Amino acid sequence: MSAADRPNILLLVSDDQGYADLGAINDEIITPNLDRLAREGTRLTNFYVAWPACTPSRAALLTGRYPQRNGIYDMIRNEAPDYGHQYDPEEYAVSFERIGGMDEREIILPKMLKTAGYPSAMYGKWDLGIHRRYLPTSRGFDDFRGLVNTGIDYYTHERYGVPSMYHNLSLTEEDKGTYATYLFEREAIRFLEKHAGGEPFFLYVAFNAPHGSSSLDPKIRGTVQAPPEFEKMYPPVKKEFQKGEKYGEEAMVPTKEKRYRDYRAAVTCMDASIGKMLDLLDAKGIADNTIVIFFSDNGGSGGANNGPLRGHKGDTWEGGIRVLSLVRWKAGGVPAGVVNDDFLTSLEIFPSLAAATGATPPEGVILDGHDWWPCLRGEAESPRSEMFWKRKSRVAARLENWKWVDMDGKAGGLYNLAEDIGEKNDLSGKHPDVLQLIKDRYANWMKTMDEAEPRGPFRDF
Repeated sequence: MSAADRPNILLLVSDDQGYADLGAINDEIITPNLDRLAREGTRLTNFYVAWPACTPSRAALLTGRYPQRNGIYDMIRNEAPDYGHQYDPEEYAVSFERIGGMDEREIILPKMLKTAGYPSAMYGKWDLGIHRRYLPTSRGFDDFRGLVNTGIDYYTHERYGVPSMYHNLSLTEEDKGTYATYLFEREAIRFLEKHAGGEPFFLYVAFNAPHGSSSLDPKIRGTVQAPPEFEKMYPPVKKEFQKGEKYGEEAMVPTKEKRYRDYRAAVTCMDASIGKMLDLLDAKGIADNTIVIFFSDNGGSGGANNGPLRGHKGDTWEGGIRVLSLVRWKAGGVPAGVVNDDFLTSLEIFPSLAAATGATPPEGVILDGHDWWPCLRGEAESPRSEMFWKRKSRVAARLENWKWVDMDGKAGGLYNLAEDIGEKNDLSGKHPDVLQLIKDRYANWMKTMDEAEPRGPFRDF
């Protein structure tokens, strides 16, 4: 495949965005540029991520492997700040958030794409380890600027008081005060200006929007920070703060009304930044042969709208794992203005980008996804028939249109998603044979994952 034939790649990931938070289907939110992607490309309505929260979802995307196979099957984070604790530097230096990271043996997208000559960059949320050996430029990316853990204050770039913005392998505070979305937009535009029109490139922009702000201040941490000009695009909030018991009797926290407004404003700001990237692709004459993929890393939370799905981020209900997704690639035959309801997942992205670019997948590595281009072009049905999820004692398995859910042993059941996308009607009693079949498939999957070559940081080996 010649360089002229190989597509550019712009991979866009939002953070905790709701399934229905797209202006084209929900008039309560303003997303003209994502709406444009939906018009010019295909909207995937039956698209899943591999885990219902940040870290494992991102590791699965970048490796094309189940979290239980690549070793990142839980969060790399410290939970003490959830209770108001601020780490001092020495304490933080030996905490799991600081020392945990994705196994160095795992091959991720930029390293694979380098076999086809792709320069690459990542701007935004990494969340796969902070030590230098774990950071993006140690794993194949040529340039990186972003947060290294699960969340930050959008202006100070601190996670509960801990500076968390890096440039390549070094902590940096030089952009402190710049709204995070604007910072990632700036770097993405710079990269596109440099590489557009030359060799094909891979750009991964992983926004932290609209994830909640990770600040010790209860007035900030209970919502999402957004620039005032985007807040003004929504109806004014009558009451912004109220007393909140979680942080003490005198603590003031954001009202539900404010959380909804702030969330939507952060999404609209992110959408505007995406629009500038799309405009630049147009201006450089490379839009048609640039693969643009957009999706949320997991189900929505906070002010998100996951309708008509049940549940939210953290759940193995549909609302935690089925996410908003858009794909545009005109030169690759992806149709415009189409809604595709085929069963697809983020595990498909790694092998699909290998197929599109002529890159060589890692030898001897088991991938858990499939090439999705024939499916997106309408030439064939998705080859995926099953998918499995496990987050501690929250599990789920899907086989064709049947789905089994177990939420900590307290809720769950068997659902026919073709008729009941909201998982309202438990059919366990009516179809015990189907339930047993799915549980058997799940048990077989778990056995396969347990027998896989172990990866850190959680596995015992």
